[in-house]
Amino acid sequence: MYAIIATGGKQYKVEEGDVIRVEKLDVEADAEYVFDSVLAVGGDDLIIGDPTVAGATVSASVVGNGKARKVIVYKYKRKSGYHKKNGHRQQYTELKINKINA
Repeated sequence: MYAIIATGGKQYKVEEGDVIRVEKLDVEADAEYVFDSVLAVGGDDLIIGDPTVAGATVSASVVGNGKARKVIVYKYKRKSGYHKKNGHRQQYTELKINKINA
């Protein structure tokens, strides 16, 4: 059985036992988190929500929070001597999917 969940402006296809990285959530490590916005549930038959599946949830446990690898942003304009270097590290929350309740 699998489910498609929406969080952080993105959609993720998850199954029980998967470990995923999502946009940073305001939860501590080793806590439980429940996703209410389940867009679809698949298995023997596919249930598609309008926009979400009524009564369906996905429960996950928080493995930890962290930062992704640094992305370098470099702006440059030729002939004018303008250049600007900036870096960014996106924060994420790592989750382990425990149960899909449909």
